[in-house]
Amino acid sequence: MENNRLDMELIYVILIISFLAPIIGSLIGVIRKPSNLLMYNMLAFAAGVMLAISFLNLIPESIRLSSTWLCCLGILIGAIIMYLVDKLIPHLHPELVSQEQNCRLRRTALYLIIGIFLHNFPEGMAIALGTVSSSKLSLIIAVAIAIHNIPEGICTSAPYYYCTKKRMKSFMVSSLTAIPIVAGFIVAHIIFQNIPLGMVGIIVAATAGIMIYISGDELIPTSCRKDNKSWSHSTIFSLIAGTLLVVILGILL
Repeated sequence: MENNRLDMELIYVILIISFLAPIIGSLIGVIRKPSNLLMYNMLAFAAGVMLAISFLNLIPESIRLSSTWLCCLGILIGAIIMYLVDKLIPHLHPELVSQEQNCRLRRTALYLIIGIFLHNFPEGMAIALGTVSSSKLSLIIAVAIAIHNIPEGICTSAPYYYCTKKRMKSFMVSSLTAIPIVAGFIVAHIIFQNIPLGMVGIIVAATAGIMIYISGDELIPTSCRKDNKSWSHSTIFSLIAGTLLVVILGILL
């Protein structure tokens, strides 16, 4: 009973972390946009965390719950899901958009907000994974996605605010991207409680596929757009730092 109570408390903490990340990013974006250096390094750090979680935690856990072949199938399913989402939804990757003249950026910012809103639903489902596997894993995934979503919040609210000059409206519109994270978590939590372990193993692997896709398609390419600046290799070490964080947390938790 005590363990169940602690697990529920941890779930609430995870939900709060997941919900606050886009809101914090949106707030920062309408106050003062951080330097590109910090933004790139945050994205690279998140990529390191996501890749390490996928290869060190999710894939071994999937094999344990199902089989190697089902794990491979799950990874492919997760990657295909994100690919289809990218193709079907008018989504622009959260790159560090410049402030264009004549506010042509406004439409771009709106598409970005819509795209991230819909992309955050599978991320919320990924966070719920720990409710059937381990709360520690769920917490690590939540932290990784939170680190990833703060720059996304900045990159949605800042351009929209630049165009509209309405600070509160920009903050509120961008903050809406936090809603599907919680919705995805709740839906997945309900589903995970009512399916066999073999199916859970496939979903665990699909989560890895989603995170690998996000890292390879979005985070790493975006963090590498540095135009040969003197700090052009700093993001590599940020990616390594994210990987090391997962390794260390795996020992401590």
